[in-house]
Amino acid sequence: MLNRRSVVQGAAALALSATAVRAPALAQGKTEITMSRQPGILYMPLHIIEKYKLLEKHAEKLGIPGATVKWVAFANGGAQQDALISGNVDIINTGTGNLLLLWDKTRGGVKGVAASSAARLLFVSRDPNIKSLKDLKEGDKIAVPTVKVSTQAILLQMAASEMFGADQYARFDPLTVQMGHPDAFIAMKNASHEVKNHFGAPPFDFYNLKQVPGAHQVITSAEIIGGPLSQGQFITTTKYADANPKIIQALMEAAKEAKAMIEKDLTASVEAYKEVNNDKTETAALLDLLGQPGMNDWNLYPQGTLKFAAHLNKVGSLKTKPASWKDYYLSIAHDMPGN
Repeated sequence: MLNRRSVVQGAAALALSATAVRAPALAQGKTEITMSRQPGILYMPLHIIEKYKLLEKHAEKLGIPGATVKWVAFANGGAQQDALISGNVDIINTGTGNLLLLWDKTRGGVKGVAASSAARLLFVSRDPNIKSLKDLKEGDKIAVPTVKVSTQAILLQMAASEMFGADQYARFDPLTVQMGHPDAFIAMKNASHEVKNHFGAPPFDFYNLKQVPGAHQVITSAEIIGGPLSQGQFITTTKYADANPKIIQALMEAAKEAKAMIEKDLTASVEAYKEVNNDKTETAALLDLLGQPGMNDWNLYPQGTLKFAAHLNKVGSLKTKPASWKDYYLSIAHDMPGN
């Protein structure tokens, strides 16, 4: 019978053998990167990276030929968090709240790579009695991507804290219900549905205003936070980043190229978004949306994130208060401005 030491040594030998087998496969260009994406024009840089295989392109330039990207679709940031932590996805793209909470929960084991958009978000209601957040009462359901931790949910906490006092930050939490933006839009169009309010993201907040009878804007993310707020950010584990520095560099270069493509030809970029998302909206309507104030911000540096962090720390959701945005971003981003 094998003793425990022999079993451990044998397992170690098998592990080394497996590593030896995998290494040539990677060298032959069989690297697969699993990335997540969400629906909506807010995530247009990701859709451009996907359509034009920009990550694969830059990986090859950096000496990783034949790399492939497996794209996995998610309806909200909460599901992406779980996928990243479980190791089912290598890189995700989601909001500031998710980044900060993951960074804190893992004690720095999860960090941002680059931002991808900072478009404004709209709180839209079809209830004529709700003209401001102060008009919300018990029973007024608000659709958000993920309760308590999504960007929209935290913005509501920040607004409640400002309006009613710091100890009242959770005042709107019981009103929130978790719904992906497409489902929330469908609910808003249904006059008999209990959800009459949607704190959405482009283009779904735009669709609400255009297609839902009685829909009107109540407040924007910029009004709550006092300026731009990064809505989409590439996020990964430091373990993955340390093991794959060239992939992270390729992602940064892909993000830069996607931004440049949007700025050079917005129409072609919208067409790419429509193709990947199977969005049948007229191109002219989406261009009109992107022409609205605060909508065409594709900067790669984080914006408004420290204000988010300060709020989360104040209410106890974030145990560690970062001294700088660089605490929760990889060093590859540190030469950029940010806040």
